[in-house]
Amino acid sequence: MSGLKGRVALCTGSGRPGGLGEAILARLAREGCRVVVSDLGRVPESLDGANLASSADAEQVATGLRAAGAEVLSLPLDVRDEAQVEAAVARTVEVFGRLDILVNNAGIGFLMEPLLETSSQHWRTVLDVNLTGAFLCTKHAARQMIRQGQGGRVVNIASQAAKSGHAHMAAYTASKHGMVGLTRSAALELGQYGITVNAVCPNHVTTGLGGAQNEYFARLRGFASIEEYLADMRRRIPLGRTGLPSDTAEAVAFLCSDAAAYVTGEAMNVSGGIEMH
Repeated sequence: MSGLKGRVALCTGSGRPGGLGEAILARLAREGCRVVVSDLGRVPESLDGANLASSADAEQVATGLRAAGAEVLSLPLDVRDEAQVEAAVARTVEVFGRLDILVNNAGIGFLMEPLLETSSQHWRTVLDVNLTGAFLCTKHAARQMIRQGQGGRVVNIASQAAKSGHAHMAAYTASKHGMVGLTRSAALELGQYGITVNAVCPNHVTTGLGGAQNEYFARLRGFASIEEYLADMRRRIPLGRTGLPSDTAEAVAFLCSDAAAYVTGEAMNVSGGIEMH
């Protein structure tokens, strides 16, 4: 994939070993990108008890990337805090001299509950991380890309839930639908600067977040085990398997490469055929 060597890529929510963010940065690094691992430095009180990445997890990801030969910066970032977002962009530029690629991957998908039992606090928490965080990061990354005057790439990690409704995930689904709207609006405004903005919409991927969903929905739908639940899911996917982190990472790498220079405002399904619109 041409056009990636020497570029600088920041991926939010990339501090979990085995997660989408790690796979995305590893794929970009193989093409010669210098990469920024960012995630929560500590779990905020409002998210206490959630299975989120720790600073030790993020350092493990960074160490693995360095061992594979990548140039890596690791920094803490709560995407809900605009001051932290602005500081993360500034630190990236301080270390690497530029910022070319932003991947908005930070997200909350573990607050699963019936609509009628969803608290306003849970609603705000999901929207703040998944959608407001993507807005803030796009805003400040795009400002830097415009200053550089050489274009750039923004890729938003949405979901199959950006295209279809999902019971017991009203906040998550609303946030991901909103992310596609943000993608399209930002693409219209940033195109004049040579910045493309696209979204990737994976189906189910069993990462740490996906594992929590497996447990919840297997129990909700009366399956005897998580494996039975996953087997039923696989039967409904035309390609016969659930997604892998590498599937999403390959799509991101394509959208960041010169091959996708004329692609913007799109929401690309990476779903094995289960989502086709």
